[in-house]
Amino acid sequence: MANQSFIGRRKTSTARVYVQPGKGDIVVNNKPFETYFVLPVQQNTVNLPFKITETAGKYDVKITVRGGGVTGQADAVQLGIARALNTLEPETHSALKSNDLLTRDDRMVERKKYGQPKARKKFQFSKR
Repeated sequence: MANQSFIGRRKTSTARVYVQPGKGDIVVNNKPFETYFVLPVQQNTVNLPFKITETAGKYDVKITVRGGGVTGQADAVQLGIARALNTLEPETHSALKSNDLLTRDDRMVERKKYGQPKARKKFQFSKR
C-alpha cells in the first residue's frame, strides 16, 4: 500500500488513518493509543473494527485526528479504520456493513437561533 490515507468524520472531528501491515501498534497524534483515548469505552470504539473482522494485531495504524471532542474523535477514528480494512480486505465488507461501521454518522449540533437562549430552548414566558 503506497501510503494511502483513509478519512473518518464524526460531528466536527476528522481523522486521517494510515494502515500498514505490522504487529498491531496504534499511534494517535504521535501518542500511544491508550494514552490518547483514556476511557475504556473510547478504546473499545476504536478497536471494534479489528474485533469484528478478527484482524487485531495484524496492522500498524498511524492516526492524525483534529477537531471536536474525544468521543467524536474516537468515532471518527473508528470510521477511518473500518474504511481502511474494507479496502485492504474486501471479504470483511459484509461484517463491517452489518455492524454499521461503514456508515458516516451525519448528526451535527443544531445552531442557536436568535431570540432564544439555545437552539430549541425559549426564554421564560411571563403573562404579567
